[in-house]
Amino acid sequence: MHVQEWLDTVPAVAVYAVVALVIGVESLGIPLPGEIVLVSAALLSSQHTGVNPVILGTCATVGAVVGDSIGYAIGRKGGRPLLTWLGEKFPRHFGEGHVATAERSFEKWGMWAVFFGRFVALLRIFAGPLAGVLQMPYWKFLIANVLGGICWAGGTTAVVYYVGIVAEDWLKRFSWLGLVVAVLVGATSLLMLKRRAKKAEAQRREPEPEPVAAGE
Repeated sequence: MHVQEWLDTVPAVAVYAVVALVIGVESLGIPLPGEIVLVSAALLSSQHTGVNPVILGTCATVGAVVGDSIGYAIGRKGGRPLLTWLGEKFPRHFGEGHVATAERSFEKWGMWAVFFGRFVALLRIFAGPLAGVLQMPYWKFLIANVLGGICWAGGTTAVVYYVGIVAEDWLKRFSWLGLVVAVLVGATSLLMLKRRAKKAEAQRREPEPEPVAAGE
């Protein structure tokens, strides 16, 4: 079932809890679709379902900040062996190449890597644990973590919420126009595909030139 459809079947309190939990666990360093869940919930809140976007954004922010902080503590205690273990368990996300890329970002940008890492899927998973492994001072990490969490979680919720409202209003007024455009685009694409298919078939059927014998 689609994430948004599933969220629509549970009470608003459960939506807040699911968003905070998924984003928090993702921030620990466990690959989960935190951004997908947040966007789906924000779209849901724009459809007048009783989900308050302010509470939603607050829960998402708390989940992001708390999850990153726990991930930092785990990374600081686990050190390099933790990254090795994660690489064995989640090679697609914690492979040597991904770890090296994240480390270069931290070495170059420091606390800014934690802040902007919120907006990048790979760094969002790495930020907390890797900052701990690299022994980043906690006060620097906390400042970047809180500001990044507010901007990413709160900002994403606000943008998606208002885009959802505008899109819903636009679709109500111009749904017929969208239908016409969709039909025209579909028909044009179909004609182009048929034309290309015929051209390719004609080229395939063209006889190959016979080789000229030597001395002729």
